[in-house]
Amino acid sequence: MKTFIKYICIIFTMQSTVIAMQNHAVVLQYHRFDENKYPSTSISMNLFSQQIEYLIKNDYTVWSFSKVIKYLLQKKELPDKTVSITIDDGYRSVYTKVYPLLKKYHLPFTIFVNSVPVVHESVHYLTWDEMREMGKYGAEYANHTYSHQFLVRDGIKNPENYKQHVSKEIQMCEEKIEKELGKKVCTDPKILAYPFGEYDKQLMQLVKSLGYIGVAQNSGPISDASNFMALTRFPMSGGFGEMKQFVLKINTLPLPLLRVSNEDTLVDASDNPPVLTLTLKKPLQGLQCFTAEGEKIAMQWLDKNTVKVQSKAPLLYPRNHYTCTAHAKGDAWYWYSHLWVILK
Repeated sequence: MKTFIKYICIIFTMQSTVIAMQNHAVVLQYHRFDENKYPSTSISMNLFSQQIEYLIKNDYTVWSFSKVIKYLLQKKELPDKTVSITIDDGYRSVYTKVYPLLKKYHLPFTIFVNSVPVVHESVHYLTWDEMREMGKYGAEYANHTYSHQFLVRDGIKNPENYKQHVSKEIQMCEEKIEKELGKKVCTDPKILAYPFGEYDKQLMQLVKSLGYIGVAQNSGPISDASNFMALTRFPMSGGFGEMKQFVLKINTLPLPLLRVSNEDTLVDASDNPPVLTLTLKKPLQGLQCFTAEGEKIAMQWLDKNTVKVQSKAPLLYPRNHYTCTAHAKGDAWYWYSHLWVILK
């Protein structure tokens, strides 16, 4: 009997240490730190430190973005409560402010580099030596194009040179960062963050043909069912990362979507406000949708799983989005955001 009880205790202990698994993750997006002159793209280090401490104290798993993407592409389960930290542009405050904290806690992070200001040795951006140093302590690097231009709008203005122009922007950046940063650059798979978070169907197709995963800036968790040409992230700057919002966002679940009617994002005067039709995998109670300004969007249910969503008023230039949420379980919410690129 004693042997049996001991065996049961061992089994119970083993089962209690098994890590819960899931097929989704939350990706956080940052730009600047403690740069008060740029409130829309900066977060205070005090708030950022609170976020990091919360992740650690509450047993979140922080993985590099490239590792999360590999797992999702391979349909491999992720640890419960998986989060990735991404930083766009490569401003100097990444090195002077953030790096010491992330190094202290041995946390990985991903920096999307637009290489022109680094090549020109701008004092406002990281240097190659600083990036090489950070690469020894958790940093990885990925493509943010050579000169950070409005690729979608450039394509509309100059359609005949579009493919050549965009390909050059991406390839020049890739060549430079791989030359300077070597194995710390994400190449399996290659990853591109769209400048200004803007993309459309044409750009996604071109980026895919060049062998990249595409990364956006509209909010939402990612899963193995996500569009890997427009992976979503939660922006944390400009007041979007206050602790109450932060805790809500890192616990979101992907909206269970079967189909999205409009993968394109372009909106001109003739179709503004745009219509979006979502088909859910299962009925959800309490689904609501909002514009970027927080205005509630009109919703028309076509059947128990299909809803047509359209803003009551035209969307404002230059960008907007429809964000749809529904309560999931406990404190968790389903979340989906669709980008719109507004044309003049």
